[in-house]
Amino acid sequence: MGTLVIYVGTCGFSYKDWIGPFYPGTIRSQEMLPFYASCFPAVEIDSSYYGVPALRTVERMDRATPPEFRFCFKAPATVTHPPDAGTTRIHPDAALFVESVTLIKESRKLGCALLQFPNGFRKTAASEIYLRLAVEALRPLPLVAEFRNREWQDAETHRLLSELRVGWCNVDMPRYDTLMEPSSDCTSSVGYVRFHGRNAANWWTGTNVTRYDYEYSPEELEPWTSRVAEIQDAAGTTFAFFNNHARGSAARNAELFIELLRTRYGAGAGVVARREGAPAQRTLFE
Repeated sequence: MGTLVIYVGTCGFSYKDWIGPFYPGTIRSQEMLPFYASCFPAVEIDSSYYGVPALRTVERMDRATPPEFRFCFKAPATVTHPPDAGTTRIHPDAALFVESVTLIKESRKLGCALLQFPNGFRKTAASEIYLRLAVEALRPLPLVAEFRNREWQDAETHRLLSELRVGWCNVDMPRYDTLMEPSSDCTSSVGYVRFHGRNAANWWTGTNVTRYDYEYSPEELEPWTSRVAEIQDAAGTTFAFFNNHARGSAARNAELFIELLRTRYGAGAGVVARREGAPAQRTLFE
C-alpha cells in the first residue's frame, strides 16, 4: 500500500460543551482554534452553512493555524437547498462564499468546499441541472458533494461527479432505506468521509445537536479503516470528519480513529496527525 494522506478531524470546533471534555476549563473562544489545531490537522467549518463567513473571520482562522493546517468549508444552505425542485437560479451567496474563502485558498490551506444537499433533493433531471449550475457557480474551489437521499448513490451519479471533477462524500449515518449506505467511493482527487453517528431515534425529529448525539465504538469504526484506505488509493488527499459533536464525542472518536489507523497500517502509512505538545506538523506513522 502506498502512502495514505488522510486528514482526520471534526465538523466544527467552537462548541461550548467541549469545554471540559476536550478544551481546558479556562479556555477563551479565540483560543479554541489554535488549541484544536495543536491536536488535529484539519477541520470542517460548518458555520459557513448558515451564513457566508465575514472576511475578517476567515483572516482570523488563517492567522490562528499553522501553514500545514487544512480547512474544508460547507457551502451555504442557500446554495445547496434550492427553494423548489425546478429552480435554476443560484443564490448570490455562492459568489460571496467563493470570495470569502479565497484567502484560505491563497494560503494553500483549503481542502475543499462541501455541498451538502438535503434528503428532499431527489435525483431528477431538474436536480441534475441545478447541481451543474451550483458546481459552476463554485467552480474556482475544489468541491465535494454530499447527498442525503439514496437515489443518488449509483454509478450514474459517480460518472456525473467525475465529469464535473467533484468529489463524492462517503457517510456513516443511521440505516434507513432512504439514507446513504456506507461506501468507499472516490470521484475526484479529494476523498471525503463524514461520520454523522447512528442515532436513528432522533434522526428525523432531533435538532442539529440531538440528531448527532452518538459515540462510536471501536468495532463500529474498524470497517472504515479499510474504506478510507480504498478511497485514498483513488484520491490525492482524503479527509475524514466526525460530526457527532455533542459533549465532545467527535473529538474523542477522531482520536480513536487515528489510533485504529495506526494499529491497522503501522509505520509508513503516513496518516497526517497532530497532538498537543507535538511539532506543528508530524506524520502519525513515523
